[in-house]
Amino acid sequence: MTIKHLKILHQHNADINQTFEKDGHDVVQGLTGTLKTLSPKYFYDDHGSELFEQICELPEYYPTRTEAWILNQYADEIAAITGSCELVELGSGSSTKTHYLLNAYQKVANSLITSIPDAFSYIPIDVSGGILKTTVLHLQEKYPDLTIEGLIGTYDEALLYLGKNHSRSRMIFFLGSSIGNFNAVESNEFLNKVSHALTQGDYFLLGIDLQKPKDILEAAYNDSQEVTAAFNLNMLAHLNWRFQGNFDLNLFKHQAIYNEIDHQIEMYLHAQADHQASLDILDLKVQFQSGESILTEISRKFDLEKMQVQLRSQGLETIKIWTDPQQWFGLVLCQVL
Repeated sequence: MTIKHLKILHQHNADINQTFEKDGHDVVQGLTGTLKTLSPKYFYDDHGSELFEQICELPEYYPTRTEAWILNQYADEIAAITGSCELVELGSGSSTKTHYLLNAYQKVANSLITSIPDAFSYIPIDVSGGILKTTVLHLQEKYPDLTIEGLIGTYDEALLYLGKNHSRSRMIFFLGSSIGNFNAVESNEFLNKVSHALTQGDYFLLGIDLQKPKDILEAAYNDSQEVTAAFNLNMLAHLNWRFQGNFDLNLFKHQAIYNEIDHQIEMYLHAQADHQASLDILDLKVQFQSGESILTEISRKFDLEKMQVQLRSQGLETIKIWTDPQQWFGLVLCQVL
């Protein structure tokens, strides 16, 4: 196997303090608004990524195992439709579910009569350098013929870096219904950027969590072991480290609710007492009143027909859809026509 490198995309290695300060603009804006908010991207320091991996194993958290079931059933069919191509994963994490796709594409690569350079190639992208390095090293052992180029950065940075400069067919995939963390405007902007990183004939594979009863959804985000609570609170610990802050995690409590009107889970941190928190690098002081909340994440739940319309509006035509028997989760394969 060849590991080209783990490339850090973020600001192309600019001065770290300048980088963090620039990143913090959204923190300042979010914490000084009428409704305090924080971007879900701040969940994912190395510890946050580890906690999310634990969430995926929880009995209440159905999305991971349901999507994994779909991939296990249909990965060979997906690979047969697209043929050999460059695989690009946004938000790869530990690439646990990706193994189903890698196994299928390895079969495709092995079946080729003529040798094609990098016929079996994978570009995992994640903001957590620690988990990405561990993943790449593990995959190096498991898939000796796989060419890997790991990219450390955000989705926007990665899609901009990748651009259209690829000579082989490409499939970008975005699993876990992470697109649900974007509001309607943001998801359109994201899909537009995905489309611009693909050329005619390329593919996009999208995993989406489908609408279902409130009790199932709320249980998935308020687990009995409180791992999701630790994951949510870790965002404040991440801000403390990244921006020299003094958030007291004991002064906040996790709660997730399902908004049935907007079809989305909303995850909050509720202040338990009046207090002030500061982030020195951002020169920011934030006042909290007891009961005041920070919205840390939305997780939208989708309708398959409406999603196909949205994808088509961004130049991504649906080729095939796969779901589980309960219709809890969907996997949508699109192509740039």
